[in-house]
Amino acid sequence: MNRVPGVLLLLLLASPVLVAEDWIGFRGGDHFGAAKTTELPTEWGDQQNIVWKRELPGPGSSCPVLIGQRVYLTCYSGYGENAEDPGEQSSLVRHVVCLDRDSGAPLWKKDFPAKLPESKYQPGFDSMHGYATSTLTSDGERLYAFFGVSGVYCLDMEGNQIWQADVGDKTHGWGSGASPVVHGDIVIVNASIESNSLVGLDKHTGEEKWRVEGIDSCWATPLLVEANGRTEAVLNVPRRLTSYDPATGEELWHCNGVDDGYLCPSIIAVDGVVYATGARRNQSLAVPAGGSGDMSEKVLWRIDKGSNVNSLVYHDGYLYLLHDKNGVAYCVDAKSGELMYEERLRPRPDIMYASATAADGKIYASSRFDGTFVLKATPDELEQLVVNTFESDDSRVNAAMAVGEGRLFLRTDKAIYCIGAE
Repeated sequence: MNRVPGVLLLLLLASPVLVAEDWIGFRGGDHFGAAKTTELPTEWGDQQNIVWKRELPGPGSSCPVLIGQRVYLTCYSGYGENAEDPGEQSSLVRHVVCLDRDSGAPLWKKDFPAKLPESKYQPGFDSMHGYATSTLTSDGERLYAFFGVSGVYCLDMEGNQIWQADVGDKTHGWGSGASPVVHGDIVIVNASIESNSLVGLDKHTGEEKWRVEGIDSCWATPLLVEANGRTEAVLNVPRRLTSYDPATGEELWHCNGVDDGYLCPSIIAVDGVVYATGARRNQSLAVPAGGSGDMSEKVLWRIDKGSNVNSLVYHDGYLYLLHDKNGVAYCVDAKSGELMYEERLRPRPDIMYASATAADGKIYASSRFDGTFVLKATPDELEQLVVNTFESDDSRVNAAMAVGEGRLFLRTDKAIYCIGAE
């Protein structure tokens, strides 16, 4: 009897395969925070529309990742959990956690002691987001985690380490925050904080394949953009948007970007057009991808509206932005840059570092301590539907939500919640 087909079937069942309903990496498979899922709940609370809740081994600002029947995310513990008593850096440990997607049951947890010295935990800096800010990504066969000066880790889907690669040893008062992305055989890492570089690693071995230097003061995640029959890796850096060949690191085009000395928000791209925002000047712009050389004269529009930290989101021809400090929501026509509305959320939230998510005709935008604001995705006016909070959990929320199969996945510093209509 030939047993090979049966063995192959078992291997296929045991190995996650990426499908449309997966949410891979920072802000999902397309990396711009939009989902096609429908019938998502608008309201939730401790006893309302909660499919499951799972306490976490520590805080974190990274987003949940959904692959097959599993949820993956990162946390940290041992140092920097308590502002009054941060502890010792030598006790800092990162965790990669895997949960069952349907029940929240823990499947495994892997621990990674930090490489020292790390950035110092201090009020107003690292304390704003902690030491597990970069979101995992995956190619369906492996997980890739970025832990700043501790390096990039490649794990199999059961959490076993395959390789580790250092990308720099510098630290910053605001810590590390960019997330890795995968294209073909290359893992692309924005190591601006660690080495002022954008780095391409062989996803099988961790070997450095290319490095672009001169990437300063940038916490943004690169975005893979399809344009003119090619894939580009586009990065939002201070005063400049730059596109690279993800296979070689060669620059393809650039344009004048947001005029400030640092950049946090990641870009999005729709139909070959790149949209960027960021920095204290709160500027936004649009430029077509697929070009070459200096594309500054090809910029479609610029406006003095935007966000300093969180990234913009797109829905049905319009961009939605949430100012991270003053609680103002903006809607902008993606084609023309025309401002459709500029209105304040009520009650006015505190800081909003989490990037918004668009799904089911709604915009989900979480504040750090004042709940998740749910807005109707319409350009006519700001239509705020509800603000959702947990009475039993007043911990910080810095992470964007994950979406899949009619459910929302929201992580706080204490727990992760699977939210679905009852």
